[in-house]
Amino acid sequence: MSITARSAGVLLHPTSLPGPFGVGDLGPAAHRWVELLARAGQSWWQVLPVGPTGYADSPYQSPSTFAGNLNLLSPESLAADGLASAADVAACELPADGPVVFADVIPRKRQLLRTAWQRFRAGPHELRAAFDAFTASEADWLDEYALFAAVKDSQGGAPWWAWPADHPPPDADADAVGAHRFGQFLFARQWAALRRHAAGLGVKLIGDLPIYVAHDSADVWANPQLFRLDAARTPTQVAGVPPDYFATTGQLWGNPLYAWETHRAERFAWWVKRVRGILKHVDLIRLDHFRGLEAYWAVPFGDPTAEHGTWQTAPGAELLAALKGQLGDLPIIAEDLGFITPEVHALRTGFGLPGMRILQFAFGGAVEPRFRPHRFTSDAVAYTGTHDNDTTAGWYAKLDAAERVDFARYAPGAADPVRALIRLAWASVAELAVCPLQDLLGLGGAARMNTPGTTSGNWTWRAPAAALAVPDWLDFLTDVTATYERAANHTPLNPEPGS
Repeated sequence: MSITARSAGVLLHPTSLPGPFGVGDLGPAAHRWVELLARAGQSWWQVLPVGPTGYADSPYQSPSTFAGNLNLLSPESLAADGLASAADVAACELPADGPVVFADVIPRKRQLLRTAWQRFRAGPHELRAAFDAFTASEADWLDEYALFAAVKDSQGGAPWWAWPADHPPPDADADAVGAHRFGQFLFARQWAALRRHAAGLGVKLIGDLPIYVAHDSADVWANPQLFRLDAARTPTQVAGVPPDYFATTGQLWGNPLYAWETHRAERFAWWVKRVRGILKHVDLIRLDHFRGLEAYWAVPFGDPTAEHGTWQTAPGAELLAALKGQLGDLPIIAEDLGFITPEVHALRTGFGLPGMRILQFAFGGAVEPRFRPHRFTSDAVAYTGTHDNDTTAGWYAKLDAAERVDFARYAPGAADPVRALIRLAWASVAELAVCPLQDLLGLGGAARMNTPGTTSGNWTWRAPAAALAVPDWLDFLTDVTATYERAANHTPLNPEPGS
């Protein structure tokens, strides 16, 4: 599903939902959230990657591009399915407000899954047929991931290249492997229920697909031929971005790069499977670091910074053509931020993909003219900021006097700069406008989700319970969405003849 009309949405990762278990999940708060979006006329809910998290709890360093994050399992939903008792649910309880403390959440959710698996295995269960159907239909990724995850657990979480040479044996701990299969079944079941509820309210989902996968992942472990590794399965070059305004030594991501010649020879089959997999869960995909499909920054493995990389070309047009041939219309938002060349622009427009326009980049810091709203084109998604930006209140607080004057000239008379920036996004000609919930709440920099180039203090923000219980932002969002003709099922005030 592509963007077909003026519409609007909100960016909020599920872990940032409030709730009694220390982390947002797919349970009652998520269902309440989509109801609020529908009440405000929103058509879209955008999330970050929902796979298992890896290094530094980052959703962009996942041990699987196909699996779901079991920290998102709802204890209440498991209880409703007869897989958890009231005591099991109570054992997961943590402070309802405040940041996520993953060190507290993860062991509780893992114990809950073990308990659910034991209950399921203890005797006949009404979910048995559904579980068997799921394991059969998803076997092409589920089997290797469940085995990878089970062995990783048995090795104390060590990366796969540090495992003993004889691991994993074909029959490695069948019970542990089964538990991981079951966890993925439960995630898919709860996600599908949430998506059905959203769809019934007219709310669609935007997912996020990182361009690269983590080195310590089932994807690389099971498919080393698809990545640029040496004979010892060590990367020869890794991913990053060159020095720029935001990072003087560049950003060293460390992900292994693709062996594009192998992907080409296999007609991009792994990529087709990957995109088809995420489209089972969402309606539209934000493809992170889209420019890497045209050319990517390759850094020698072992370098301490990204300064000494080189640009290398990628077969983006061939890949997108293969995806289109297999999947039809490409429901993709191209994250075309950073150093964008005419070739990257041509790749995006050639396949009819909307790009991203970040309004914060128009008025402060490394200002780029293309982010000024009067320069937007309709094939764009307008954002006040993303998960990598400061909140708009935090951003505005750091503007110098000249930048504030510039902003005031562009949005004259605005008493509230945060809501003024939201209005600029919603008023623009971009087909879709999105803002993070933090901006709707007017929160400062302490509510920032991620600071690029850092590995601590990220991904932990949670909305206060009052944001969903008594949402004082709802009237504003409803009004601005209706004013700028973005409300779901909106009829234009002056429709074109024949429309």
